[in-house]
Amino acid sequence: MSTDTFPIRKVDHIRHFVNNARQSAFFYQHTFGFSVEAFRGLETGHRDQVDYMLRQNDLKLVFSAPLRPGHPMADKIARHGDFVQNIAFEVDDVDWSFKTAVARGAEVSIEPETLEDDFGKVRHAAIKTYGDTVHSFLNRDAYTGPFLPGFRPENQPGEPIGLIEVDHCVGNVELGKMNYWVKWYEDVLGFKNLISFDDKDISTDYTSLMSKVMSNGNGRVKFPINEPAPGKKKSQIDEYLEFFGGPGCQHVAMRTDDIVHTVSRLMARGVQFLSVPRSYYDMLPDRVGNIDEDIEELASLGVLVDRDDEGYLLQIFTKPVTDRPTLFYEIIHRKGATSFGKGNFKALFESIEREQALRGTL
Repeated sequence: MSTDTFPIRKVDHIRHFVNNARQSAFFYQHTFGFSVEAFRGLETGHRDQVDYMLRQNDLKLVFSAPLRPGHPMADKIARHGDFVQNIAFEVDDVDWSFKTAVARGAEVSIEPETLEDDFGKVRHAAIKTYGDTVHSFLNRDAYTGPFLPGFRPENQPGEPIGLIEVDHCVGNVELGKMNYWVKWYEDVLGFKNLISFDDKDISTDYTSLMSKVMSNGNGRVKFPINEPAPGKKKSQIDEYLEFFGGPGCQHVAMRTDDIVHTVSRLMARGVQFLSVPRSYYDMLPDRVGNIDEDIEELASLGVLVDRDDEGYLLQIFTKPVTDRPTLFYEIIHRKGATSFGKGNFKALFESIEREQALRGTL
């Protein structure tokens, strides 16, 4: 029987550092249907940085921006563009989590601290992972406020589209660094390697990559880690590393229980998705067998389907949501399947390569 050597309840929130947090919050509210629920900035007495916390069901996104020149994140935003800076964990015991992670080799980002206001107390600390990404540890069992001490409640509802929670977050790292970070997640946070894909699994005629999926003890936190593999042309991972300026979070997968509704609403609001050829759907019944959804409807949206021993999944990927070809989102609907759509890799990669060709970066 496996034991969980580093208890993590779940991903608490994902923080993006951006150039303009107000505009980012507006975009995610009006396209992805998040509600703005908490705010911190000049109006609340916070002089250096502004933060908006958005929520949809159990999915929380935070958008933060410097308010002054010389802010410690300003140079990193200039280097990376808008980026995922913190994948935060809710834990039982922040001090134990921090002390244990550092003892196992993690580099300190923020020492344990108590944040406090009229709503109660939150214990907080953070460690560094690949690139400029961090993992913070939070426990708000003694807190009743909207997000964290210092934030005021906001009531700016979005029109939700059925997003439920973070399914997984994917990190892109440099050639030769995948196994280094796999071992880091194993040693420091007690993750296990669920699945490995090599360049024979994830390749086209032109490009390929390698990937290992890491999962925490309770299975609620999953982090695929990708590195480029040699190919005839520049892979999507190489493109990401070049435009991002190093390793970072490539995409966040958000789970829904009705992908047709979710994707239809996103498309109606202007979100652009990768497309796949019609021939993909002609072969779908033979490849995945019977499914509940109408294949014609899936084809009209461009939703991909794959099956494993546990069931099947439906997934689709947005085009990059920033000017740089870096961060994008996956919408995923699991109907029993616990895997990551291996059967879709070739169609997906060919679609990405078509976009790379349009950008002149293939």
